[in-house]
Amino acid sequence: MESALKAVLDVIDADKDHVVALTQELVRIPSVNPKFQSEQGLNREGDVQDRIEDELRPLGFAMDRWDALEGRPNLAGDLPGTEEKSMILCGHVDVVPIGNASGWAREPFGGQLEDGRVWGRGAVDMKGGVAACISAARAIRKAGVELEGRLSIHTVVDEEAGGFGAIDMVNRGKLARNAIIAEPTWGDVIPAEGGLSWVRVTIFGKQAHAGWRFNSIWPQHDTPGRLEPGVNAIELANRFLSSLRDFEASRCRNNNHPLLPAGLATINPGTIMGGAGMGPDGNPAVMTNAAMISDVVTMVLDYKFMPQEDFEDVKRAFESFVHHFASMDPWMRENPPRIEWNLWGLYFPPMNTPVDHPLTQSVFSRAAQIQKKKPCIKGFEAVCDAAHYAGKRVTPILYGPSGDGFHGNNECVDVESLIETTKVIAASVIDMCGIK
Repeated sequence: MESALKAVLDVIDADKDHVVALTQELVRIPSVNPKFQSEQGLNREGDVQDRIEDELRPLGFAMDRWDALEGRPNLAGDLPGTEEKSMILCGHVDVVPIGNASGWAREPFGGQLEDGRVWGRGAVDMKGGVAACISAARAIRKAGVELEGRLSIHTVVDEEAGGFGAIDMVNRGKLARNAIIAEPTWGDVIPAEGGLSWVRVTIFGKQAHAGWRFNSIWPQHDTPGRLEPGVNAIELANRFLSSLRDFEASRCRNNNHPLLPAGLATINPGTIMGGAGMGPDGNPAVMTNAAMISDVVTMVLDYKFMPQEDFEDVKRAFESFVHHFASMDPWMRENPPRIEWNLWGLYFPPMNTPVDHPLTQSVFSRAAQIQKKKPCIKGFEAVCDAAHYAGKRVTPILYGPSGDGFHGNNECVDVESLIETTKVIAASVIDMCGIK
């Protein structure tokens, strides 16, 4: 095993420019997620996949390619082997927009190599990680090492907008025992991240003219012909948000994970819309007339939960909170709020790979041997495609290179970390897949 590993690492050392040049080439192909910005020449995910396919086919990978979303292809390559020791290396090819171009010191899609870094949008998030996966597989093949387990490389679209490329990938049965998602981790090993669902809560009131608001907030004699009071959904929503904050705090209290910051299980009110009448999109139809007492409020919550939590338990607890909140108000008892989970299909299962799992230990020990930086094992505060693999019982971890400008200006990836990442991934592939 160690002689095979030495041969692979020697190949990487002899051709360090490969991972750097490939990163540059991928960065130079703009592949902005079209859900954020659609423009001629800017959404070239297919061209990125072409370049990746050109790398993998000569290495003997059997290729499968299809549109996960219209005009947006996923790519899966496989080297044959046993399922018992199968392994996936995964990365996404879409990137976020560059934002204000005047904030960039270099061409955003130039892929310049300067000051020990490759510069450009997607360099660290995550075309550098994709290049490291490919270069690791290339070194294994060029060293003549025959793996026992199947090795797959997945490059997917749409991670930046919910991971629907990875969802499509796993729903097609493109699975394995283990997976490394080569997101930038700055050389650390990340086996845990919380789950996430977008939840829409709709609160119902009773529409009326604002001129008769006094009729609902000031004591009135219940005389014949008295207009029925309106019920302002915006004011109900205000009370709901206040109670939600207390519920959120109770969730965060004593609900921790050893690899993650305390209080991570937050419930963020991300959007809120109030008005009159229900529109066809599930939101208020009229939101520009303050002379109407609002009868509909919708709010979308970014609902995080911990790696060790079961989503069904999470849902039950929230629904119980909403039920008891509504029960305290006579109107809402009869007109309870509506709850819609996984709004627009957005749901990230939790990832909770054990610290002592062979994959976690392999990547950590190899990183400790190879990197200049001492690695640590920690959790991930956000979410990524690893969730979708974990949800299908693949055992994933995150591990990838270092850089800067993540979703900001002047994005870059460190060349030295690219080479180290390539070596660590190659070593862990040999550890987990075994050799014939």
